Amino acid sequence: MRIKVINPNTDEQMTESIRVTAERCCEKGTEIIAVHSPIGPQSIENYFDEYLAIPGVLQEIIKGDKEEDIDAYVIACFDDPGVPAAREITDKPVIGIAEAAMATMRFIAPSFSIITVLDRSKHMNEKLARELGYSEVLRSVRSTGMSVLDFGKNHAQGLAALERESRKAIEEDKAEGILLGCAGFVDFAKEMQERLGVPVLEGVTPAVKIAEMLVKLNYKTCKFLSYSFPEVKSFIGYDNAFSDVALFKKR
Repeated sequence: MRIKVINPNTDEQMTESIRVTAERCCEKGTEIIAVHSPIGPQSIENYFDEYLAIPGVLQEIIKGDKEEDIDAYVIACFDDPGVPAAREITDKPVIGIAEAAMATMRFIAPSFSIITVLDRSKHMNEKLARELGYSEVLRSVRSTGMSVLDFGKNHAQGLAALERESRKAIEEDKAEGILLGCAGFVDFAKEMQERLGVPVLEGVTPAVKIAEMLVKLNYKTCKFLSYSFPEVKSFIGYDNAFSDVALFKKR
């Protein structure tokens, strides 16, 4: 089994942390191919960043299908950038880490809060939770006030900020589980759970496990209507990765 884990930003340090986490949780015999987007922002904290990251994510999925014999994809950003578009261009399972984390948390806690980076990022998490159908069990989205890149520079300060906002979510918002709302938080989950005493999930681990399950059960993305392959047309101004959409129709 070959699972491609795509970090939609271009940060190599974060990609390495994601790779380590994915390889730690996967089954023996599962090969993890961890990459970052070939183009796009260094970090994703707003809609501008998110939208600029999506073409690079799609390029990696096209490459995975054409050249790498990939069985499933994980998009490792808590905003799940490009997940619907990715499901259109491949019939392999595509798992966003936010959707995976929210779905998994519902098995072990009746409510949860998300701890994210900047204040401006809160709306993105709230909107995604609403679109995925989790608004009723989302107690709050709290921000640390630190950027994605800040967390990479100062682990201790990042851990302290996550713990502070998580305790507020538990004590003030009555959250019974904590979701770490950034792929860059993968290194904090275990210690956070030990400190807080409630379930704490980062998204990469549940996404990889769900991807493995779907591949083992031989489930693929439905191509009947919503996620059918794109219509054949020209795309002006993009590189060759998007020039041969007709190939999608032939599989």
